[in-house]
Amino acid sequence: MPWTFKTIKKISANKSILIEGLPGMGNVGKIAVDFIIDNLNAEKVFEVVGSRFPNCVFVNEENLIELPSITVYHKKLKDKSVFLVSGDIQPLDESSCYEFCNELLKLCKKYNCKEIITLGGVGLQKEPKNPKIYLSGNNKMILEKYKNTKKLNGLVGPIIGVSGLLVGLANNAKIPAVNIMAETMGHPNHMGINGAKQILNMLDAKLKLGLDLKRLNKEIKELQAGVFDIQNMNEGIDDVELEPLNKSEDKFDKSYMG
Repeated sequence: MPWTFKTIKKISANKSILIEGLPGMGNVGKIAVDFIIDNLNAEKVFEVVGSRFPNCVFVNEENLIELPSITVYHKKLKDKSVFLVSGDIQPLDESSCYEFCNELLKLCKKYNCKEIITLGGVGLQKEPKNPKIYLSGNNKMILEKYKNTKKLNGLVGPIIGVSGLLVGLANNAKIPAVNIMAETMGHPNHMGINGAKQILNMLDAKLKLGLDLKRLNKEIKELQAGVFDIQNMNEGIDDVELEPLNKSEDKFDKSYMG
């Protein structure tokens, strides 16, 4: 099998929600999901293995080589179970992405998943002061649940990668699914911390996750203190700059989402 979900810990789960946040534009989704995992002290339950990972390795802080990985975490709350998908990468080609998403949907069916949420970022030319949140979904009822967000229709082109495809394929599995994206700066070295914060605030309010948002604000300050301010760079961003619909800062590219 190209993708296998290796069981790390056996669990029981019902009335489940799956939240996916793999690397993408500004790593908004990954930052948000990693915070939830840490804040809720979620347990590692599945490790994704297979032959479809990209042919690369990462060098960690100890200068040691690590293979890329994707992991599924689980947290049982009072009235529901939450699965959280995080990792170093996401599938890079079309067939790998379809295969991965279908395997993830099998997991959702096994644990009676009632809702799927995918997270990502919308790339702007500059870091927005107050990132907007945008929404799309696979049925009208789930759109109504998150109705205070802005609609993507007519503003962007295709949503590329797991965050888009999983929502589409979930329709075939008859699982309500929603894609939530926050504005961020469209630069490969930028960390979409502010966008992730907006998503986390919304998810905590809608899903009653019990997140410690005061801790979130503290961690954001610590992260921002260590992040190089690329907005002041005058060179080197032409290759990745997104062309807006017009020259205003709050518009974004129609041809790419990540």
